[in-house]
Amino acid sequence: MEVPHASLEVEAAALDADDPLASYRDAFVGAETPLVYFDGNSLGRPPRATAERLSRFVTEEWGGRLIRGWDEAWMELPFAIGDRIGSLALGAAPGQTVIGDSTTVLLYKLIRAALDAQSTADPERVEIVVGRDDFPTDRYLVEGIAAERGARVVWVEVDTERGVDADLLRAAVGPRTAVVLLSHVSYRSGYLADGLALTAIAHEAGALVLWDLCHSAGSVPMELDAWGADLAVGCTYKYLNGGPGSPAFAYVAARHQRRLTQPVQGWMGAADVFSMGPQYHPADGMRRFLSGTPPVLAMIAMQDTLDLLAEAGIAAVRRKSTALTEFAVRAADGILAPLGVRLASPRDAAERGGHLTLSHPAMRAVTARLWEDDVIPDYRDPHGLRIGLSPLSTSFTETLTGLHAVADALRAEG
Repeated sequence: MEVPHASLEVEAAALDADDPLASYRDAFVGAETPLVYFDGNSLGRPPRATAERLSRFVTEEWGGRLIRGWDEAWMELPFAIGDRIGSLALGAAPGQTVIGDSTTVLLYKLIRAALDAQSTADPERVEIVVGRDDFPTDRYLVEGIAAERGARVVWVEVDTERGVDADLLRAAVGPRTAVVLLSHVSYRSGYLADGLALTAIAHEAGALVLWDLCHSAGSVPMELDAWGADLAVGCTYKYLNGGPGSPAFAYVAARHQRRLTQPVQGWMGAADVFSMGPQYHPADGMRRFLSGTPPVLAMIAMQDTLDLLAEAGIAAVRRKSTALTEFAVRAADGILAPLGVRLASPRDAAERGGHLTLSHPAMRAVTARLWEDDVIPDYRDPHGLRIGLSPLSTSFTETLTGLHAVADALRAEG
């Protein structure tokens, strides 16, 4: 039975009025417009302060200091910003997180480094475990690295409306497992994996585990050090609002840093960057996982969201995220379920990250129609309309407005 619209609207208004993070919405460009943004888990809105920061950087630092900027600040930015992400969002002590290349390149470096280290220590460890429904980049990289290094891929068959759980992982790992690649939040369903339990299962099998944090960093609290995590990679253009193509971060637990040799040997990862010596000698610490010149302009935008995150606190962000998705599920049950829409994400908020997927055969056409009307969700096969609710920039009223628009589009599609 469809829930009366008025009751949902009253609930949304009350939730907004009681939301301790409501004022943060004003910090983002475009939040004041009628546009409904359901894709903050793909590309976050820019903070208003970022425009001023970028302009000031061009005129004062780049334009004023020129090449002196490298000695004065820029060389250390990958580590300074990396440590800040580690502290605010990852539960990582200093000296273990760095900003580097794209997500793809960092995943390649760390998977390859972990596989080589494990296989060198034990030649029988030649298997990489990965979920069949992980993000395409993860799966493609694992296949490529396995072919490159003579390794074998072990696929974990998963329910596309969930993700890898303890039983599935336990059945997949063993004495031949070198590396396990896991998504903390599944890109399709939003399923939230148990980081502590799955890391322990991988370690019991003697494997290293690499966490893909792309859909959780900045939205879901993590405790990488407490989990005993080995490695992690995540992007910064989603909930960290770094901008289109902003560089990813890599986490390498301190105990592994000297053991791992990353395969893309560039001058920025050398022990003495400016010696220009005839041979490559890797630096100590996280510098050894860099390759080329740091992308300074692409790094500085995310600092404004980190300021907001430091002020709000990741625990409060998670509470808002949970409240948003719980409200979205209730509203979808009332507005969209009578139209044949089905929730294709975990119903329990404790098993869900910051986004959810709604399934209906018409969703591809519905998504195209919504984009024309300034309602911006994402589409994922099969038949999934994915809504990402960024806690600092999304309101409950905006969420309800967007779900009403989905219902209208479904009716228009017949």
